[in-house]
Amino acid sequence: MSSKIKLFVSALEISSNVHLRFLIKGLESRIDIELYGVFDKDISTNSPIYSPKDFSIMGFVDVFYKIRFLSIALKNMSKLALSCDKILLLDSSSFHIPLAKKIKKQNKEKKIIYYILPQIWAWKPWRAKVIEEYFDILAGILPFEIEHYKSKAIFVGHPLLDEIKEFKNEVIDSDIITFMPGSRISEINRIFPIFREVKDRLKNLDSTLVFNLVVPKVFKDSNLIEIYKNLDDFNIVFDSHQSLYKSKFAFICSGTATLECAIIGTPFVLGYKAKKIDALIVKNFLNIKYVGLANILYQKINPDSIFHDEFLQNELNADNLIDSYYSSNDNDFICKSRQIRDYLKHGSLNKMCDIVLDSK
Repeated sequence: MSSKIKLFVSALEISSNVHLRFLIKGLESRIDIELYGVFDKDISTNSPIYSPKDFSIMGFVDVFYKIRFLSIALKNMSKLALSCDKILLLDSSSFHIPLAKKIKKQNKEKKIIYYILPQIWAWKPWRAKVIEEYFDILAGILPFEIEHYKSKAIFVGHPLLDEIKEFKNEVIDSDIITFMPGSRISEINRIFPIFREVKDRLKNLDSTLVFNLVVPKVFKDSNLIEIYKNLDDFNIVFDSHQSLYKSKFAFICSGTATLECAIIGTPFVLGYKAKKIDALIVKNFLNIKYVGLANILYQKINPDSIFHDEFLQNELNADNLIDSYYSSNDNDFICKSRQIRDYLKHGSLNKMCDIVLDSK
């Protein structure tokens, strides 16, 4: 293998870029990398062809407003990918399946690695066959998802076990509560006012508001007060792992942050409110009992129990969230956290570096 490789990556989601950032550092410790594609611009000295922000779509309706852009992006990205030595796509199956098809149509021999597989176990199980047809290596980060594929899928470990450095093995004395109301403005508009009410009613606690590591880049041209309306008495932080580790409890919008908190061992409640049309579609087609990933994983360990409370749509209100806070059990959460970590086994960094460098 050459001492330098041209790697095409497509990471459209916030969480995908967090995981990609760690992976690129690991790869760079082994070999020189020239990075191309779509990623946060601070990950590489090379400029991305598009920003992940360009692909920010929240819900089913928003897709229709970006059809022309997505069509042009597919053409440009497939052309760039074909000029690179390696191709790595992360999550975002609705875009990456068409991209893989376009690449394979032009060059069937071009190997495509898919890291962070789509949640076909939640809905669209038929996509497994399509994914196996157009991708060459399927790198799963959840042990149970591998069984949904006939071939090509391997469990590589979970990236959060590489990225999180501190885990709770005992209760930590703290009066800090952390709020994570989402990373998209539409989410914040629906969820933050409810979290704000919770904060105001829990008067004697030190409240922290976490911006996702890459969210400040998204909001850099915005006035945070215009977005959040009222940030009085919140401590603003950017390191979610440190904040969650130091906290007594967390109120979290659905997403990667819920699994982060579960792995760390801090009690939390999940609260989410989607657009009505999106919620209706999910209710009718989603093939899961819970939406929180920690609950989904814990059901694999203990089918008769859940990891945390979750309140969705009309059930998301301050009363329910505060009741969950007062009824939480710190020691129980820490015990369940150990079980989650044992189930996930290990991080994915070393295995993914091997896969990227060994694939031809």
